[in-house]
Formats: sequence, C-alpha cells, structure tokens
Amino acid sequence: MRTWGGVVGIHPRHRLIDGTETTQPEYSFWFTDAGWGVENYGTDPTHEVDIAPQDVRRGVDPQMDEALRLVVDALAASAPRPEFPPRPNRARPR
Repeated sequence: MRTWGGVVGIHPRHRLIDGTETTQPEYSFWFTDAGWGVENYGTDPTHEVDIAPQDVRRGVDPQMDEALRLVVDALAASAPRPEFPPRPNRARPR
C-alpha cells in the first residue's frame, strides 16, 4: 500500500506567549526518477498488497510473502546457474 506520507522534517520556529512552540512541515525532496516532491503524499508501490486485520491477528504478512515471491521469481529469471564438474573422488585409497 502507499506509505502514509508523513512529515520529512519540522522546524520549531514560532514561540507562543505561553512558552510553547508551533511547528510546521517545511522540507521537500528530489529524486532522479520523480523530480521534486513535498510532504503529505506517500510513495506509490509497484505492487499493491493489502494487509487485512485478520492477517495481523494470525501473524501472517502478505506484503512480505509477495516481496519474497518477487525476489525468487527475479532470481529464477536472471541468476546464472553455474555448471559444476563431477565431484572428485575423495575416498581413501584401498
């Protein structure tokens, strides 16, 4: 699911008469693929997988399961498989 998009950073700038301070989000970010962004909008996933309350209760994590499936599939599709020669005979001579 999309992340919640919380505050990147705040700065306590304005002191109030009662001694407290106000804070406000004020930082932005820049990524090569997305350009400039601001707070309060999370990151969109490439694969959306919801975790239902009953999953949490049962202790299962469908997001982790999907991530592991994607990793295994990617490795199966692209990982080179070495070819090993026959194993040497390491038996004691008779």
